[in-house]
Order: sequence, then C-alpha cells, then structure tokens
Amino acid sequence: MDKIKLLQDRRGKLLSAGKAIREDIAALVDKDSFVETSAFSFSESEFYDGTAEGEGVVCGFATIDDNPYYIVAQNAQVLNGGVSKANCQKIVKCLDQAEKNGTPVIYLLSSGGVRIGEGVNVLEGLAELVLKASRLKDSVTQYLVVNGDVYGQVALLAGICDFNFFVEGKSILALNSPMVIAAAGNAQLTKEKVGSYDALNKTDVATFKVKSLADVREKVVAINEFVNVGVCDCDELNLTLSKLNKCADAKALMQVFDKGSVIELLEGTSPAVKCVFGRIGGISVAAAIFDGGDEGVKLCPGKMRKLNAFATIASQYNLPFVTFVNTLGAVETPDVANSSLLLEISEYVRILDSMNSAKISVVYGKAVGLGYTLFAAKNMGYDYTYAFANSKIALFDSVQGAEIEFNASASENKDKLVEKYADENSDPVNAAKGGYVDNIIEPAFVRQYLIASLQMLIK
Repeated sequence: MDKIKLLQDRRGKLLSAGKAIREDIAALVDKDSFVETSAFSFSESEFYDGTAEGEGVVCGFATIDDNPYYIVAQNAQVLNGGVSKANCQKIVKCLDQAEKNGTPVIYLLSSGGVRIGEGVNVLEGLAELVLKASRLKDSVTQYLVVNGDVYGQVALLAGICDFNFFVEGKSILALNSPMVIAAAGNAQLTKEKVGSYDALNKTDVATFKVKSLADVREKVVAINEFVNVGVCDCDELNLTLSKLNKCADAKALMQVFDKGSVIELLEGTSPAVKCVFGRIGGISVAAAIFDGGDEGVKLCPGKMRKLNAFATIASQYNLPFVTFVNTLGAVETPDVANSSLLLEISEYVRILDSMNSAKISVVYGKAVGLGYTLFAAKNMGYDYTYAFANSKIALFDSVQGAEIEFNASASENKDKLVEKYADENSDPVNAAKGGYVDNIIEPAFVRQYLIASLQMLIK
C-alpha cells in the first residue's frame, strides 16, 4: 500500500469538503499562516449516509497582523454544519491550547443545529464546549463571527464571547430555527426577522455589523492593539475644543478622542447610550456617552443592559472607564416599573465597584436624581468628577417634578419649590461646594482635564 498516495487522497478529500470554509479562514488571517490541527478527525454518522470529514469543523492557528490566534471554523458543507459530540470535543481541544498559550480565539460559526441520531451524547458535548468557553472568558479574548445561519445551542457561544460580528446579508443567529418559532407561534417568519443583526436589537450580543470578513480582520486588529497597547504617543495633548462651548452634545463630544481612535460597540441597541473604545491623549479608555439632547436620557432595562455589557468588557480588560453624563431617573411607565430595571441597576453598581481601573465622570448635560447617583456621585467610587459650567445637577429635573413628589398643593409651597429648583440653584457649583464635584470646567478644556486625570490614575 502506497501510504503517501493514500495520505494525498485523504487530504484531497478533506480539502474538497472544506474548500469554502478554508477560503473564509484565508480572508481573515495573514497569507499562508494558517496551520490546521486535528485535521484527520472522522466519525461515521448513524443517521446520515456518509462520513463527517474533519468532524465538520476546521481548527488550527494562524496570525493576523503578525499576532497569533486560534481559529475554530464550522464547516457547513459537512452534514449541514451539524454539531456532534466529536465536533465539540475537537473544538474543546483547540480551546485547551488557547488557554495554555494565552492566545485569543476566533470562532467562525455556521450550523444548522445538532446532528440527529446522536441523542444525549451531543448534549454532553455541547455542555463541555459551553463550559470550557465560559472558563476562558477571563484569560483569553474570544471573537465570534456569525458566518452564516447559526441555529441551536452552539449559539450560546455568542453570549460568552467578548466580541461578536454579524456580516450584512449573511449572519443569522437563533437558539431555535424560524420554522420552529413560526410553528410555536402559528406565524410565518423569515430568518431575517428572527436572527439578523437588526432583529437582535435587544440582546446586546451583536457587537459589530460588518460588510465582509476583511472588515472583521480590520476590527480584530484594531481591538487587539487597543486592549494590549494601553498608552501610545499623541501629539495633541493640549488641544482646545472651542466648539464644545457652543454645542456640547454626544456627537460633538467625540472630539474628545484622538482622531481615528474610536471603535463603537453595540451600535444596534439602545442608541441613547453610546459605548466606545477610544484613546484620549494616547491612553486607551472605555467611554459611555449618554445622548438625549436637551431633555437628557431616562433609564430603562434595555439601556442598563447595554451599559452592563459594556462595563463588563471594560472591567475585564482593566480599561479606564469614562462616563459622559446627561441622565435623569427611570422612565415613568408601568412597564418600566414592572421590569428588571432594579436588578440591572444593582448589577451595574456591582460591576462598577469591582473595577480596578480608573473611573471618571463628566457631567456635560444633566445629572438629576438617579442619573446623578449612578453616574456622577463621589460615593459611587468615581476617582474624578467634572461638570461643565452649563450643566445641571439637581435632585429633580423641574419644579413640576418636585411638586409631584411632594404633592405641593398650597401656593406658598409652590413658591418655595420654584425658588429652590430655579436654574441658578441647579448650578453644579452647589455640588462642588459639598466636595462632590472636583472641578467646574469650561467645555472647551475637557480633553486637557481628562488627559491630566488619566495620566495620574493609570497604572
């Protein structure tokens, strides 16, 4: 028997079965850098007529911009990307190596669900995989690309990974297929309405929407540099942002960051809370920016869930956390009153308290009631709190709000409330008098204040 010829035939069959997924891997990694591992893993399917070449998953390691990554790529050409116990074990073996070497992992997922006929065996394999990925969360970065239709329990990885990518016109993610959901609800649903980027706007798992795998590569390179190079050179340390004196809204505040350094996360959910990675004076920071214009942002479970997801990432990578505050209390509706908002808020307090990195608050709009307590109060653990000279810090947003709270019916009480909650008494100087605000600043100089504070606080 010609063993060399036999190897060539086997490899040819393997490459043929995985041609498309290997092209996807090649689009992501440096040229000719991918080295496959456990290539000759095969098992016979008891349900389908055929062999699961490579267990329907391609694993290995490669470089992206000369940095090492482990790659896990499901091959939808083998048994429809069906997940088996052996499939899961092959992935776990790759994750073991990633953990041992402290190397990031990139998953390219495309799966129609579990392989029928495996029974409970595949569920045990999925449990092993999900637990292993969860245990990696604090030791290696995990990126996930929804590289087609992803149905079933393998979708749980999206809730574990640090950064998830959805490719326009290609990515669908759901625990149940649209057919199952439609059958249960007696409704006709397209897969796009169930699991596309736009459909998952309340899940906080769709970190980025991209056009291609080339865009994924670009984002991975940017994130890797951002989290691993905490400080880089910057030539504009004394930049004055004069336009902020005239208009200090969320869009204008983007001038605070070094040019070209901003990466926005979770853009498709709760747009009133913008979550960005960026550099300020060359220093990497995670920043939450409350949009909302003149009215400010009122809190609801969706906004807090997004903020919690972002704050968790900031804490995990020990990034300085900067909050730009234009925030009031909770939305005044029965639905919000009877929601998970209280639990989401308590989770935010827990995450904030557990952070070992610097925490800075900038009140650029309103910090009223609960909005002040959570995002500006000194006793919430902020190292520095700054307030724009034209910002508003108060217990209530208006005289009317105070009237409702105190049920002030007598005219003399109303007069007192008008005096107490007039604009001049919402001046941030009053908070500064109590030692709760470190400095009242002219908006144009906020970048210099932040750079000075960050330089003092970073370790």
